[in-house]
Amino acid sequence: MLRLSLLVCLLSGGLSFAAPAALARTILVFGDSLSAGYGIRQDAAWPSLLEKRLRENKFDYSVANASISGETTSGGRARLGDILDKQAPDIVIIALGSNDGLRGLPVAAMRDNLLAMTDSAQKKKARVLIVGQRLPPNYGPYAVQFHAAFGEVAKAKKTAYVNFLLDGVALTQELFQADNLHPTAAAQPRLLDNVWRGLEPLLKQR
Repeated sequence: MLRLSLLVCLLSGGLSFAAPAALARTILVFGDSLSAGYGIRQDAAWPSLLEKRLRENKFDYSVANASISGETTSGGRARLGDILDKQAPDIVIIALGSNDGLRGLPVAAMRDNLLAMTDSAQKKKARVLIVGQRLPPNYGPYAVQFHAAFGEVAKAKKTAYVNFLLDGVALTQELFQADNLHPTAAAQPRLLDNVWRGLEPLLKQR
């Protein structure tokens, strides 16, 4: 009798089932300590602020932050494949390279790693945003070659590009922690604004 009553109810429209909500698409942030929120609360770091801005602007994306302090492009290249398989992101923000530069690692190797990571993401049908980094002028010609590599990768792979993550921050000492390397919580909205300029057009693409 219970089965019969349930069947009648279903056929007459007496019961309804909500359609499953569409899953939010994923933005993968793949960087180093500048994106991992080193020395500040995680909810103050720019990737967390990005999630809030996405909601405020009604973009149906979630943010997966796979940034690790101390990461180099070679380390990122080694671990990106597994993360792409796990997260299946629609957009990948590659914000690596600072540690390569600070350690004076070869620019050619860094460029190759960035190219390989971009290739991996694009083969998974993800759109890519390359975030450029800079070094202090006292690094000489190396600093010029270092910064140019990011734009070269973005041009070669036809990705979105942000010229410098720390634009508007790098020359303001009070926006850095005591180590003079890592931005404070007060600097994070500026970092987000820099990333957003390159990211927003990707969000609007279908």
